[in-house]
Amino acid sequence: MRFIPHTPEDVRAMLATVGVASVAELFADVPAALRERARLDLPPGASESAVRARLESLAARNPGAACLSFLGAGAYPHFVPAVVDQILQRAEFYSAYTPYQPEVSQGTLQAIFEFQSLVAMLFDCDVANASMYDGASATAEAVLMALRVRPKRRKVLVSRALHPQYRQVITTYLEGAGDVEVIEINFDATGATDQGALAAALDDGTAAVVVGYPNFFGVLEPLDAIVTAAHARGAVVVSATAETLALGAAKAPGTSGVDIVVGEGQSLGGALNYGGPGVGLFATRSEHVRLMPGRLVGETVDGDGRRGYVLTLATREQHIRREKATSNICTNQGLMALAVTVHLSMIGRQGLRTLALTNLQRAHAAATALCATNRWTRRFSGAIFNEFVIAGSDARAAVDAARGRGVLAGVPLGTWYPELDDSVLVCATEIHAESDIAMLAEVLR
Repeated sequence: MRFIPHTPEDVRAMLATVGVASVAELFADVPAALRERARLDLPPGASESAVRARLESLAARNPGAACLSFLGAGAYPHFVPAVVDQILQRAEFYSAYTPYQPEVSQGTLQAIFEFQSLVAMLFDCDVANASMYDGASATAEAVLMALRVRPKRRKVLVSRALHPQYRQVITTYLEGAGDVEVIEINFDATGATDQGALAAALDDGTAAVVVGYPNFFGVLEPLDAIVTAAHARGAVVVSATAETLALGAAKAPGTSGVDIVVGEGQSLGGALNYGGPGVGLFATRSEHVRLMPGRLVGETVDGDGRRGYVLTLATREQHIRREKATSNICTNQGLMALAVTVHLSMIGRQGLRTLALTNLQRAHAAATALCATNRWTRRFSGAIFNEFVIAGSDARAAVDAARGRGVLAGVPLGTWYPELDDSVLVCATEIHAESDIAMLAEVLR
């Protein structure tokens, strides 16, 4: 079996096409010091066991793998039942490509249909698509869709409490969208979007209001009030949920009247895997279904009345003319969407709520323990799920010191919010025992 499909002639031809003389020149933009560190330095002809031992020794040099982690900020540590990976690794799923031939992909199509159904139930929306790349790109796609829903409006209001990287992806997506104006709305003392600032910014040119739910500070936004204010000016509301497990305890965004609901599904059956892959969740009301990005699988019956699944809607440029496409997304995150489906199916509605309430309890226990040290206080007063912000003197130094003791205590916020340089975002989930929380309080004392 060949692991490198390109011959030397193939490589030379590709390099000549892009106008460089060598592979090294192709990667010249990467600093030389980093390229040097990327070498594995394996002896020629080494046995498999020797190579494995060498790689394991290199992996052991990564101290983060053995640390007790309270990091969240968009990627969450959760227990993943073994059954999820067992089903993912079945050959019929693991080797399946996208369902371009529906007549031979019934299993894949049914799995996607079940995924869509679960997401629609979770968000309390009419319809969900077959998944997006991740939560950030799903949010950006939602903004583009909002501009299609309100084509004559060119202003988008984005909460500053939305995940900073989600905001960056929105900005990137809108670079080619012409004269769209993005205005960031500040947060208030509760950690939620400032309602007064939002009301002042809303006008008849506003296409969309975008908020996190929970937002980047772990605070649950008042969706009912935001929807009422936005709809009064004809604007579409987009909510983005980076920690989707929160919806096991919190009110579903669709119930509040949110028009486009998106999220990141990693916490439902997905491991952290050093940052990916994720899976973007996307749902809306039925009246907007033809403006959705991606594709949608539907259930039907054939001529003999037998149940079947079909690719019902695919408004992407691989299926229709580019100028008519809603998105250029290449595929759905099929395997990760399956992980979400398996996980939700296994734990059920009550299991999801129990798991969510456990997260809620652990986060509040951690916040109480940290505040009891008298070094930290809660930065924001809003209701939280499993993340919260603490403030205290020398916050970044405290986090660095904790890392030296084997605890990743949280994410310093000064990187994204200069005015919060004294603050740290902390996450606690079901994997944190009481002793872990006690350790956190001890290292941050």
